Amino acid sequence: MPETQPHVPTILVVDDDTQVRYSLGRVLTGHKYRVVEAASGEEGVELVKKGPPPDLVFLDVRMGGMGGIEALQHIRSVSPKQLVILMTAFGTAQTAIEAMKYGAFDYVMKPFDPPKVIALAEAALKVRADLSAVGEYQPSVDPEDHPDGIIGSSAVMQAVFKTIGQVTASDVTVMITGESGSGKELVARSIWKNSHRASKPFVAVNCAAIPENLIESELFGHEKGAFTGAVSQRIGKFEQCDKGTIFLDEIGDMALPTQTKILRVLQQGEIQRVGASATVTVDVRVIAATNKDLEALVKARAFREDLYYRLNVVRIRIPPLRERSDDIPQLVDYYLQKLVQQRKARAGRVSPEAMEALKRHAWPGNVRELENVVYRSAVIAQGDAILMRDLPPELASPPQP
Repeated sequence: MPETQPHVPTILVVDDDTQVRYSLGRVLTGHKYRVVEAASGEEGVELVKKGPPPDLVFLDVRMGGMGGIEALQHIRSVSPKQLVILMTAFGTAQTAIEAMKYGAFDYVMKPFDPPKVIALAEAALKVRADLSAVGEYQPSVDPEDHPDGIIGSSAVMQAVFKTIGQVTASDVTVMITGESGSGKELVARSIWKNSHRASKPFVAVNCAAIPENLIESELFGHEKGAFTGAVSQRIGKFEQCDKGTIFLDEIGDMALPTQTKILRVLQQGEIQRVGASATVTVDVRVIAATNKDLEALVKARAFREDLYYRLNVVRIRIPPLRERSDDIPQLVDYYLQKLVQQRKARAGRVSPEAMEALKRHAWPGNVRELENVVYRSAVIAQGDAILMRDLPPELASPPQP
C-alpha cells in the first residue's frame, strides 16, 4: 500500500498590498506551508465560503473596501471554527480589543518578524489540531433538568439529595455545614423551593458580612429614634420573610448577644425590634449554615450550646469537591451549557486532557472556584472547546511526580 502523505496545512493570506502577500507567502512556504492569496477582504471571505476552508487565515486590518474586522466577522459567521490571525501596522488598544472581541486567534504587527510569524502560525495550527482531536460531543447535562443548580451523581451527593427530600415536608430547622464555596446556599434554596413555603419569601443573610453593631437591626428591625441615624421605623429580615424561610449563612460568626435573640425566635416565634418594648410574632423557618466547627466554638464558649442544639436538629454536610471528583465532568458540562445558552461563550466542550487537569485539581474554593475557572476558560477559548492552554497556569501545569 502507498504511504499516506502528511497533511500540508493551507494558509490563506488576505492583504491588498502585493508586497506584503509576497513576503509573508515566502516566509510561510519556506516553512513548508501551502499558501493561498486574496487581494481583498471580499475575496478572502469568498474563498472561505467556497471551501474547503483553510487551516489558518492571516488577515490585514486596513484594506480598501471590506476591512479586516468586518471580514473577520463574515468569516466567523461562515466558518465559526476558522482560526484567524489579524495583521496590522497600527498596534492600538482598540485594534487588540476588536480583534479578540470578534474571535481572532491573535494579531501580529507589521513589519513582520519571520520567527514570530512562524511561531504564531504553529501555535494556531496546534490549537486547530487539538480542537479536531476533541471529537464530537454530546452534552450529558441539561441545565433545565437541574433548576436548583445542584449537580452530582456521586454517592455523597445522592445522600445530600435524599436528606433534602426528607426535610422539605416539615418545618424542621436545618444546619448546613461545608467549606466555603461548596454550595450551602444552593441546598438551602432547594429545601425552600420544595417545601410548602415555596410561595413565600426566601431571605438570605450573610452573618459574617454585617457589622456587629448593625446585625440586630438588620435581622429584627428598629423603631424610629432607636439610635443615631434611625430616622424611621425599619422592618427586619425576620418580619420580611414571615411565613417564609430565612437562611442564616455563616452563623458561626454571629456575636453572642445576637445568638440569644435568635434563640428566642426559635423557642417562642417572637422578635423584638431594636428600641421597641413590644414583641412581634413571626412564622419563619430557619436554615443555618457555617464553614466553622460549631462544636469547637461551643466548647470555647464562643457559640451558645442551647442555640447549637436548636439549630442542629437536622444536619446536612456538603462534601468538598475534592471528595467527589467524579462529579466534576457533570459540573463542568452544566456550567458550559449555561454559558452557551446565555451566549456568553463559544466553548461548549472540554478536551480530554483539560478535563483530566480539572479532575486532579484540589479545588480549595470548591464548586464556586470550579465555576469561575470554567467561565474564565470558556470566555478566552479560541474555539468551541476548552483546551489545556485555556486553563489557568496552576491547572495547566503537569502534576508533580
